[in-house]
Amino acid sequence: MFKKKTIKDVDIKDQVVLLRADYNVPLGKNDRGELKVMSDFRITAGLPTIKYLLEHEAKKIIIISHLGRPKGRDDELTLRVVAERLASLLPSVTVGFVNDCRGDEVEQAVEEMPKGSILMLENLRFDSGEKKNDEFFAEDIVRSTGATLFVQDGFAVTHRTHASTVAIAKLLPAVAGLLIEKEVTMLRNALEKPKHPFVTIIGGAKVADKQPLIDEFLPVADRLIIGGKIAADGYTSENPQVYVAEDFDENEAGEKLDVGPVSTCKIVDMLSGAKTVLWNGVLGKVEDPAYATSSVIVAKYLGENDKITSIICGGDTSGFVEELQINNPSLNYSLVSTGGGAALQLLSNGEMPGLDALENK
Repeated sequence: MFKKKTIKDVDIKDQVVLLRADYNVPLGKNDRGELKVMSDFRITAGLPTIKYLLEHEAKKIIIISHLGRPKGRDDELTLRVVAERLASLLPSVTVGFVNDCRGDEVEQAVEEMPKGSILMLENLRFDSGEKKNDEFFAEDIVRSTGATLFVQDGFAVTHRTHASTVAIAKLLPAVAGLLIEKEVTMLRNALEKPKHPFVTIIGGAKVADKQPLIDEFLPVADRLIIGGKIAADGYTSENPQVYVAEDFDENEAGEKLDVGPVSTCKIVDMLSGAKTVLWNGVLGKVEDPAYATSSVIVAKYLGENDKITSIICGGDTSGFVEELQINNPSLNYSLVSTGGGAALQLLSNGEMPGLDALENK
């Protein structure tokens, strides 16, 4: 059970909602050299929260987010293009943008907002106060927006102690959005009460990052599969429930860059009877299509099997699956987590200050 209050536990009507979303999306450029959103997965993932707020007559919705890792203001990391994409996804709603996240310009823009409209503020990380969890920065945002309710729906940042995860939550009634509720519930259920047989796939590059996850899932999973670079680098286990990939596709220099066909077949066979599968960490060097074969096979198997509760988490794995879905829209997963480090921290029972700051039920 999700233990924090959500937007369903409070009266939304006539509230000025400050919504912390996670719009840290990949940007590129079109043929005219203009910035564009390359994947709107994180934007669409947060739409249920926005639609709920609108349907329950929120007076105004002001959205805050970060994008990238700017060092000061950077026009290549503006949220303006994200606001434009959001507007295209909500054609019946007025979606505005203001080129700051606090101050007179924000105050005026909020004042001019029609009832039932949305305003997106500029990239929080253009201001050093965001990552410093600066109380004065948080106070300025709240004062400038006139917010009466804070909704945290940016799961990917809940493991950070930033102004938009902790400081603001101390200034307003603070509750979770529907995306956070879904992600936290599904990830915790995978640890605490998964449907069995339960298979966990762990890939990626660094054993140090993944060992806490392996340790957490060993007592829970019926089968734990190790792939990726950690397997290629010689990870071993004497536990009979752990399967470590045993063959690999190599480049001309002899580097093991993908799980090989023998191991891939065994992995798919292990997945065939599963009711729950949690996958964290790609199985090969997926940025090179020649070494993405095993990951593609596993992703397609899970995405085409509606009898499996499939949970995809970890930044590289979620991003890989997102791209695969662009060309294969029929692929469907129970959860593709928006949070890489946050999911890992939650599953490893690490601190989650952005969750802890929200009101308990």
